[in-house]
Amino acid sequence: MDTIISKLYGLIHQTDNLIDFEESVRRLMYEVFTSLLGDVFTNMNTVIVKKKQAEGWSVERNDEREIQFTFGGVRFTHTLMHDPEGHAHYPFDEWAGFKKYKRRSPFVEVKVAEMAAEGTYRDVAHVLKEWTAVDISHSTVGTIVREVGEAQAKADEDMVIDLEESAELPEGKEVDFLYAEADGVFIRGTEKKKSHEVSHAIVYEGWDKSGERVSLRNQKVIMTTKPTSEFWKELQALTANHYSLEKTQIVTNSDGGAGYTAEKFQEAFSQSAYPVLNQLDAYHVFQGLNRALGAGKSDYKTELRKALEDHDLEHFNLWLDTYESTLDDPKKVEKVRDFRTYILNNWDRILDWRKRVDNPPVDARGLGAMESHQRRVTYRMKKRGMHWSPEGAEAMVKVKQGILNGTLREVYLENLKRSARKQREFKKIVRMSSYLHQPTRPSIGAKQGSIGVYAPHSSAIGKLAKSFR
Repeated sequence: MDTIISKLYGLIHQTDNLIDFEESVRRLMYEVFTSLLGDVFTNMNTVIVKKKQAEGWSVERNDEREIQFTFGGVRFTHTLMHDPEGHAHYPFDEWAGFKKYKRRSPFVEVKVAEMAAEGTYRDVAHVLKEWTAVDISHSTVGTIVREVGEAQAKADEDMVIDLEESAELPEGKEVDFLYAEADGVFIRGTEKKKSHEVSHAIVYEGWDKSGERVSLRNQKVIMTTKPTSEFWKELQALTANHYSLEKTQIVTNSDGGAGYTAEKFQEAFSQSAYPVLNQLDAYHVFQGLNRALGAGKSDYKTELRKALEDHDLEHFNLWLDTYESTLDDPKKVEKVRDFRTYILNNWDRILDWRKRVDNPPVDARGLGAMESHQRRVTYRMKKRGMHWSPEGAEAMVKVKQGILNGTLREVYLENLKRSARKQREFKKIVRMSSYLHQPTRPSIGAKQGSIGVYAPHSSAIGKLAKSFR
C-alpha cells in the first residue's frame, strides 16, 4: 500500500492537469490489479498441483497463459498434468472455468455481446478501448456475439428437447390470465434480394402502471430467425417451463399473417383447458384501412372505424360499398377489395377480448404491444443499410432475447459454473494458498532511546540533552 501511495504522489508531481493524472492513475490501477491477480492465480495453481500430485497425477510442464480482463491482461503460470488414466489437463484452468484456447474472460465476452445488442460492432470496439483495457477489433466483436448467441440458442434447443422427451409437464406458476403476442419482421441478408424473418413473441401476465407509464408484467420473449415451426416450439417450451396453464385463460394477438394464425397459438398453448382467444391486431386493421382509403380524414373512415369497433358487419359492408362506388381508379378499387377480403377473413377475430371473458382483471387493457416492441429488432438490425448473415442474425436476436429474459449470462456460464463441491474446495484452496506467501515483518518506524546525562539539567550537557527531545 505504501508503494502505491508513493506512486500516486509521484504521478501528482509528474502531471500538470487532472486529465493526464487520471489517465496515469487508471494505467497504474490496471498494472497493479493484473500483477496481483496473476500472482494469486499462480499461487493457486501451485496448491492445486500439489493436491493433484497427492491423488496420483503427474506433472509434465509449467506454461504461461494470459487472460484479458476488463482491467488488463493477467499473466499467470499454469501446469500441464496427466491424470492416472493418462489424460492431459490444466487442472487450474478447469477449476477456474477458463475455456480452452480462450484469451478473454467470460465477463468480457458476455459484456461485449450485451453492448453489441445496442450499438454497432465498431462502436463497441471503440468504447471498450476508451474505457477499459480491452482492445479488440470490430470483427472480433462479431465473433464474440456469435459465440454468446449460440449459447442462448443451444439452451433454447435443449429446453424444447427436454419438453418433448419429458413424460409430464413441469410444474410452474399458476395465473388466471396469460397474454401472448407474436409477429415477424424482415431484415436484409448478405445475399442479394434475400432477407431473414425474425419471428418475435412476447408473453406477459398483465400490466403495471407507474404514473402515466404502463409496462408489461413479468414479460418474457422469444426471438429467432429459424422457421416458424421451430419458433412455436420454443414459445411452447418457454411458457411450459414457467407456467402451469391448465386453468389459465390465454389471450393472444397477431396480424393474422402466414405463420402467426390463431391455430398456431391454440397449438402452442394446448395445455390450457380453455379455448385460446385470438384477436386481430388493431394496429394492422387500421393500417389496412389507411391503405385502402388514404391517410386523410373522411366520413367513410369514421363510419368504418365505428363499424369495426362495434363489430357491426352490416354497417361495415354498407359504408365500404358506398366508398367503392365513388372510385374510378382500378388500383384504388383493388386496394379496397383487398382490405374487404382481409377483414372478412378475420371478422371473428376483430374483438375486444375483455368483452369475451367472464370477470376480466380490473386493470385489463387492450392488446397491441408488439408493434412498439418490434423496435428492439428494427432499431438495431435495420438501420443504416445493415445486412446480416444467417448466423449473425440468429446470434444477435438470441443475445437480445437473453438480455430481455435475464438468461444470457446464466446460459453462457452454464458449463463454467462451479458446483457446490467445487466451491467448498475453492474455499479450502484460498486458505491454503495464503500459506504460500512469505510473512512480512511490520515496520515499527525509527527506534527510540535516550542517553543518560547523570548531571544537572542546568548544566551544559543537560541543556544539550533537552534540545534533542
